[in-house]
Parts: sequence; C-alpha cells; structure tokens
Amino acid sequence: MSYVSEVYQALEKKHSNEAEFLEAAKRILESLEPIVAANEELYRKNALLERFVEPERIISFRVPWTDDQGKHHINIGYRVQFNSAIGPYKGGLRFHPSVNQSILKFLGFEQILKNSLTGLPIGGGKGGADFDPKGKSDAEVMRFCQSFITELYKYIGANEDVPAGDIGVGGREVAYMYGQYKRITNLYEGVLTGKGRTFGGSLARPEATGYGLVYIVDEMLKSVGKEIKGKTIVVSGSGNVAQYAIQKAQSLGGKVVTCSDSGGYVYDPEGIKLDVLFDIKQVKRGRISEYADRVAGATYHAGERPWGVKCDVALPCATQNELNGEEAKTLIKNGCFCVAEGANMPSDEQAVDVFLENHFLYMPGKAANAGGVAVSALEMSQNSQRLSWSFEEVDEKLKGIMQNIFKSVSEAAKRYGHEGNFEVGANVAGFEKVAEAMLAQGLV
Repeated sequence: MSYVSEVYQALEKKHSNEAEFLEAAKRILESLEPIVAANEELYRKNALLERFVEPERIISFRVPWTDDQGKHHINIGYRVQFNSAIGPYKGGLRFHPSVNQSILKFLGFEQILKNSLTGLPIGGGKGGADFDPKGKSDAEVMRFCQSFITELYKYIGANEDVPAGDIGVGGREVAYMYGQYKRITNLYEGVLTGKGRTFGGSLARPEATGYGLVYIVDEMLKSVGKEIKGKTIVVSGSGNVAQYAIQKAQSLGGKVVTCSDSGGYVYDPEGIKLDVLFDIKQVKRGRISEYADRVAGATYHAGERPWGVKCDVALPCATQNELNGEEAKTLIKNGCFCVAEGANMPSDEQAVDVFLENHFLYMPGKAANAGGVAVSALEMSQNSQRLSWSFEEVDEKLKGIMQNIFKSVSEAAKRYGHEGNFEVGANVAGFEKVAEAMLAQGLV
C-alpha cells in the first residue's frame, strides 16, 4: 500500500463523520502521489503527510448574542489554524447555517496550498460560525460580530492569525469585528483584512478574486494560442467574485451571458449588463430574478444551474459541489473547453474526473481563486508599512501573482509527468514549498 493510501485510510478512520474534509483530503492526497513517490522515504521518516493532514489547532466556542426583541441566542464559532509553516495563519471567516468543523477543515486544508501558491509568506486557516446574517438588522449583526471576536481575539494577531471575509462576512462584518478587536486589545494593527478604506483596507480587495480568476483564465487560453476576446462565458453566482469576474472578462472582450443565485440563473444572450447587476446586488441586495424583469431579452430559469448554456468558458463562482459529472459532460457537449473555479471546490469529484479525462483546460480553485487572499496579503503588507497603494499598483501586483501561479502550476505538472493537468500541478506546486518548510523546522 502506498504512503498516501495509508495516510488517507487512517484519516478516514479517525474522522469518519467529516465528509467534506475527507473529500478534500482524498482529492489532494491522490494528486500528490507523484511528488510523494519521489520523496517517500524522507516523508515517511518525518511523518510529513500525517502532520500535513491534521490542523495544528482547532478552536471552537459558543457565541451568545441578543436580537432586537431582546431574545437571547447561542451559535457556535470556530477557527481552524491548519498550517503555519510558511507564515501566519490566513483564511476567511464564514457566517452561514451550514458551517461546521468538517467544512472549515476542508476549506482550511485547501487554503494551505492556495496561500502557498501566491508566493507570499502566509499559512493556511479558516473559521466562522453557524450564524446566518440574512434577515438580521445591522444592530443584530453588530452584536453577533462583537460577541464572536470577544472570544476569537485571544487567538489571532497581525503576526499570528489574520482572518478575512468569506460567505456571509463582508465589509460590514469585518468592520464590526475590527472595531471590537481594537477596543479590547488597544491595538491598531493589520489583524483582519477586507477592512474599509478609511481604516487600513486595500484598494482592489473587493475585485481581487474575480479579477484574479480572469487573469489566470487569460494565461490558460494564451498557453493554447487562444484569448478571452470573442469568447462566450458562463458564470454562476452573483456575489463579489462573480460580479468582478464578469466585469474583468467583459473588459477583455469576452461575453458573459449568465449569472445566478440560490433561486436560479438568468441568461442574457446580449451579455450581462453590469449596471443592472450591480444595482440589484450591491445597492438593493435583491434576487437575481429581478434582472430578467429589467432587461429585455433576458430570461430567468428558476431552480436551475447555468451549465446547460452553450459557452466556450465556464466560471463556477457560487459554492462547493455546484457542478456535477453530468453537467460537466453537458458543458463539453456544448463546446466548452475551459473551466476555472472562482468558488472553493465547486466541481465535484465526478466533474473533475470528466474534465481531466477529456484533457480539458481545468484550473482548480486553490489556484484560480487565489487572487482574494493574495490581495489580503498585500493589505497586510500595506498595514505593516503604514502605506496605501493605488488601485493600479495593487491590480498590477495581483496580475503578476496570478501569472506566476499559472507558471508554477504548469511547470510542476510537467515536472512530475502530468503536463496539462493543472489539478496535479496546483497541489504539487503548493505542497512543495510547505513540505520543504515543515521538514526544515523539525517535528512541530
């Protein structure tokens, strides 16, 4: 039995109730087979994989808060500090009813490799709570955030653990948490990223994940002699990632014809109108179905996902496991030849298998959506230096980071005999740096 199989079987036995984490661990470990086989004796001797798959620390705590009617509530908060071999823990906080330890371990595990790929000195972590900010007043969200950070502040810091936003945690939530952290510690430091511009935030942070996604798609297409200009693109989701991926793709001459939310998707054969999308989602915080009511020729498809729409490029930007094997086959049948993941693990295992078996241009999320955490790390740098860079400076650094990620991923895949397989390339390229640091630091 291979070392990878041994480690996964032990992990499966130990954490049998953590389905999401096990799915991520299986996919990552299997893709690392080439590098592990080349270094098996060294890795075994140092129990490297056993350490790699277990978080350094998991913190869980209750979060008491009071609603506007005076009723008390209790939620559960978490922080998974997964790996600090190359830098302080870095990863988002997610507020959503689905949040549990398994999901956060899966996200934190992916985050290790994603952060490594950026080339910046940041380790991997993730956190959040099973709190749903939807339908809550600003005052209720503020009270929850203050209670959440009143416990979490003990375990984070500018040189220890630097959380950011994720699903359910935007600028409002980050600001409330930062204010409470500062109030408790009396420290004005870069402990949270995604802050407002007036108190240490970085320009281009809201745009970063979507822009970065399109920058890496541009590199993928160039590698096979193609370009974004003139391509029809299908996007899922309608949050920050989707909105700014649409904006950047259209600025490069692509035509994005869909976006979606949990209720369904809209199809606009003339291309998504950004002014309408921004008004619905950023100003009114409405549902995507409103788009079809406001734009002639657009149609709304309730309860459906957009993967049956003909396209050249597909960008899943909503949530995990939103694209399955059958839908992957439909994409290929309809002429799609490139998929890059704006969300975390949006393609399920069967979909990824379809892409790889058909020699698809497929870029996994840990590489494709690394732009967000890259600019978060740039925000940390600005905070440390007490500087504020221009939008153009940050955007240019982001573009360079995404170009370097593509180069690292492509070269790693080729080096280990899997040329063109960016799933293997992304995991190996991210793992190499982390493994070297872990070995150098001894048994910690």
